[in-house]
Amino acid sequence: MAACPCGRADARGRPLAYAACCGRYLAHDTPAPDAEALMRSRYTAFVRERADYLLATWHASRRPSGIEFDPGVKWLGLDVRQHRLLDDSHAEVEFVARQKSPGSPAVRLHERSRFVREAGRWYYVDGDQL
Repeated sequence: MAACPCGRADARGRPLAYAACCGRYLAHDTPAPDAEALMRSRYTAFVRERADYLLATWHASRRPSGIEFDPGVKWLGLDVRQHRLLDDSHAEVEFVARQKSPGSPAVRLHERSRFVREAGRWYYVDGDQL
């Protein structure tokens, strides 16, 4: 069983398997049920370099035309600090993601991301660096 890169654990603190966690979302079988699950699955998509999933889950109003991944980047972990449902169709997730590029020290991305739900699906809109 390969643990999911997002770091989500079960009630006993054991890491969830990729297939039981973000894998089902990245397979486009199941939409993420909430903004936190979408954010975790997007982190996993960065780890696995899945531009298709990242673009499909980016709100059309802010979606870039493409995504390029930096070669050799190693993702070191994700810490979800807060998940706030603002109303039925808006949410925020604060997180810290750590990564390391070859020949550089590890860096932290601390962001408060905004999400919107349309037609029953959550989308990433944008975020503020903290």
